[in-house]
Amino acid sequence: MYIGVDLGGTNIAAGVVDEAGKILAEGSVPTGAERPYQEIIKDMADLCKEITKKAGLEISDIRAIGIGSPGTIDNENGVVVYSNNIKMEHAPIAAELQKYINVPVNMENDANAAAMGEYVVNGGDVDSFIFITLGTGVGGGIVLNKKIYRGFNCAGAELGHITLIHNGQPCTCGNNGCWEAYASVTALIRQTKEAIEKNPDSLMAKLAEKEGKVSGRTAFDAAKQGDAAAQAVVDQYIEYVADGLLSIVNIFQPEKLVIGGGISKEGDYLLNPIREYIKKYDYNKYMPRVDISIATLFNDAGIIGAALAAKQ
Repeated sequence: MYIGVDLGGTNIAAGVVDEAGKILAEGSVPTGAERPYQEIIKDMADLCKEITKKAGLEISDIRAIGIGSPGTIDNENGVVVYSNNIKMEHAPIAAELQKYINVPVNMENDANAAAMGEYVVNGGDVDSFIFITLGTGVGGGIVLNKKIYRGFNCAGAELGHITLIHNGQPCTCGNNGCWEAYASVTALIRQTKEAIEKNPDSLMAKLAEKEGKVSGRTAFDAAKQGDAAAQAVVDQYIEYVADGLLSIVNIFQPEKLVIGGGISKEGDYLLNPIREYIKKYDYNKYMPRVDISIATLFNDAGIIGAALAAKQ
């Protein structure tokens, strides 16, 4: 048995996971991201003990704990080198957790952990697998030869920060024109707001007013009801997503590529035009093509992947 922890900006989610990737018990607590990391890890330790008891187990039954955290992770030493979402710098998370629970602890970037979770469930026996998550930012994880690819310095696979448009929109990383600045849900909300300003009488504008906010669903919901202005937003957004994916496909030519994150729940409405775009512009026209699909684990991906990366 293993424990997987998904350390998020809002909540710490954790689960007891068996070797097949099945969650036996899970729970969550608020992160309180503004607090010192020591306080966050104390709550994490208490949560791990709680779910272990909930699963009818003892801590001695747990072989390892895996933590998926945002930021740049020193995997070998269990340190969050830098995280912007949860303010941490050179934080020795693994060692801090081991003050409370004396089992091996493995740290992964949260997108890498989610990639491992989706790989175990959706990857089958393929040797090359890429997971992209479209959320507040654009995260990515790469599995090569059945192992997480981290780069020589554990800072690899930051796929959201490939340059899509030179000197384009500012990105939270400090650069301009990153794929994340165009393909994240945050970017979609910005694009939707800009379109509403230009089309105040559109159904999209009315839906936003009714909901009291603009969300990642606003343009998609209005487009499905025939709103031309919303459809233009959706078409442009999907092209941004597909264009970034095309670069990733051309570089890696993975056997499988899986798209996750909140916006992936749009299903075929998102997936089919992406597949068509890749098919049309993929450099590879003559060899077997990448299999592109939608994630299935959603919020459980980080928990399962963190646990199984710890096993690995």
